[in-house]
Amino acid sequence: MKWVTREYVHVDRTACPWLIKKFIDPKAEFIFVPVEKIGEVVKTQGAIPFDAPGVKLGHRDGKCSFETIIEEYSLEDPVLHELAKIVHSADTSDRGLAPEGIGLDAIMTGARFNARDDFEAVEKAEYVYEALYSYCKFKLLREKHKNELEKMDKKQQNEFLRRKMQE
Repeated sequence: MKWVTREYVHVDRTACPWLIKKFIDPKAEFIFVPVEKIGEVVKTQGAIPFDAPGVKLGHRDGKCSFETIIEEYSLEDPVLHELAKIVHSADTSDRGLAPEGIGLDAIMTGARFNARDDFEAVEKAEYVYEALYSYCKFKLLREKHKNELEKMDKKQQNEFLRRKMQE
């Protein structure tokens, strides 16, 4: 399936392609066009629009496009919901939701200038979102197993969490 969004990617327009390919459509193809061309691409190529003004998979009800896609596709993964807080904080002015959002915003701002085009920026950003997904999983596991971890030394904690990360 083809997916279309605005050109000049940043946080949401790098996070959403990662989300779509990993959890919704592994064979997704992305098209980046000027905002005024999105409707034309939807009509001529049957593309699904996202992160653009007035589209179903865009910002709404205080949520960024990443969160809207999670909601629309009923993605229940708690790790993904934790990651959504970081993306939201980076993509909106709500910096209090997740302090990591400040770093993600900085990384994606710089990434635009280190890629020849939007396709390369999205491709390079995949590693960042994979790493953040692992970080969020690690964070949730530490919270879930807090009592068990308190009884272990650092080495045991590391081994325990590494095993849990693989599950």
